Amino acid sequence: MSAFAQLAAAPHGAVLAAEDLSMFGTDPWWLVVIKAVFCFAFLMVTVLFSIVWERKVVAWMQLRIGPNRHGPWGMLQSLADGIKLMLKEDVIVKRADKVVYVLAPIIAAIPAFMAIAVIPFGPSGNEVSIFGHRTAMQLTDLPIAMLYILAVASVGIYGIVLAGWSSGSTYPLLGGLRSCAQMISYEIAMGAAFASVFLYSGSMSTSKIVEAQEDRWFIILLPVSFIIYIVTMVGETNRAPFDMPESEGDLVGGFNTEYSSIKFAMFMLAEYVNMVTVSAVSVTLFLGGWRAPWPISTFWEGANHGWWPMLWFVVKVQLLLFFFIWLRGTLPRVRYDQLMKLGWKVLIPVSVVWLMMVATVRALRNEGYDFSRILLYVAGAVIAVLLISFVVDIFRDKKGRAAVEDAAPEPAFDPMAGGFPVPPLPGQTLPPVPRRRPRRERELVVSGGMDTQSDGNPSDGKEAGGV
Repeated sequence: MSAFAQLAAAPHGAVLAAEDLSMFGTDPWWLVVIKAVFCFAFLMVTVLFSIVWERKVVAWMQLRIGPNRHGPWGMLQSLADGIKLMLKEDVIVKRADKVVYVLAPIIAAIPAFMAIAVIPFGPSGNEVSIFGHRTAMQLTDLPIAMLYILAVASVGIYGIVLAGWSSGSTYPLLGGLRSCAQMISYEIAMGAAFASVFLYSGSMSTSKIVEAQEDRWFIILLPVSFIIYIVTMVGETNRAPFDMPESEGDLVGGFNTEYSSIKFAMFMLAEYVNMVTVSAVSVTLFLGGWRAPWPISTFWEGANHGWWPMLWFVVKVQLLLFFFIWLRGTLPRVRYDQLMKLGWKVLIPVSVVWLMMVATVRALRNEGYDFSRILLYVAGAVIAVLLISFVVDIFRDKKGRAAVEDAAPEPAFDPMAGGFPVPPLPGQTLPPVPRRRPRRERELVVSGGMDTQSDGNPSDGKEAGGV
């Protein structure tokens, strides 16, 4: 019986769970502890590797050597950095709100670790054996696991905002406010991208979402949702080119300017753990989760069983981490107004329109319409909207040109009108700079035959011959 049939058959006042998650919650306490320690260790080891990998890859892109002193090939550089930060002097700013100042990095770091609890590393069945006990390769799962991830990610931003406020300084406060505005702007589009996945999978459980991608990954069915989530996850983690909360060009260091030692290290740890977490969520929602890639799964039946799914999951996460590093080494930091414009004027409208289209397609499929007819309806609606917008833009441009032609000519821009020089605004141009004519016209002296004017002058013969 399907989940919707179960809900319809439930007695009045009773609601049955749409997912069968009975395999979770049956592990003994020692196995739960082992899984929790593994999730923590997986994040820490991945962070240590990612820091070294980022420095190596960016150095390779910029034709530099990168870290090569600590450990073989410099692989222990991130561990050395962590030890150095722990041994540095721990300074507490005099004007800071000390309680909030100390709690802020903890609030930022702890939620970053919590989201990994519902990420599946393998099949939900009892595929593996740990000390003779068959168990699922996942700490736990919830019917609303994705809402849990959204909630945890939203809590983590409080650490950055409180760090900026409690420092008692202007630049950290501006960095915290930027981070808050950035989170609000990009989490709306992220939620809409999640909703498209919920509509197609029929569940908010992470294990069920991966099971729904058995035939086709959601990156193929929902490419727009994947692109929106990729952009929003870069904005959510405050990574370049969206690292405005810690922009050293205008905010010195942003929200963590007044932090040092282990508290500064916890902010860096939270950033990299969030990178791993959002990459794991992206793999779970759009890239088939722990499932083997297409060529391997066609000829190897055991690729999605046993411990092998963990390998495919880790490889996909590392590829997305490489994408983060690639962005940082390629794109410059955007302006803050560009960041907000992208979030509110591009991502949110596109995500809402795409969600409506996905919901329409799902509704037509539920009504029994053929997929080709659904595609025809959707394509017709999209073409109609594009034509309407094109016609509106044509009339808007005509009206704008008419208004410009009717308007009186703008007065000449005077940069010294206010008593001191000011730069021109967009649309204004500086007056031409007057050039003083040279006292005498310079003559081009060339070498050649006697037919040139320079060679014809005996006084210039030595100079011409010298050239």
